[in-house]
Amino acid sequence: MVAKRLILDANILARAVLGVRVRALIERYAADVAFFVPESAIAETREHLPAILQKRRLPADQALEVLEHLRAFLQELPLGFYADQEAQARSRLADPEDWPVLACALILECPIWTEDRDFFGTGVATWTSERVEIFLSA
Repeated sequence: MVAKRLILDANILARAVLGVRVRALIERYAADVAFFVPESAIAETREHLPAILQKRRLPADQALEVLEHLRAFLQELPLGFYADQEAQARSRLADPEDWPVLACALILECPIWTEDRDFFGTGVATWTSERVEIFLSA
């Protein structure tokens, strides 16, 4: 049984697709940690990846394959799961686009893995990639 839960922000998904360390952490701890992601974060990642890949001169097809591979380790949360928390989440954030991630964290009462400072001070624990293994391995 998975004891720990963690919400992933879209920037973490992008890092997992583009790099090695974040993807390795997700794969390594997937048996012990439930990694949740709002469906909007996956859509946001898909939306922003082409520009990032073009800038880095990387092939898009391989990146999308990695994203599909990662989805096997994630529990995707549909809009209907977190929509009722939209107003509450938006009221705590400076960037209104981030509300789905915070709404999911509020419902599941679990921390967020992000590189986005907008989540700091929202009343939900946040972990950055630099420190998240402390949480994952505890």
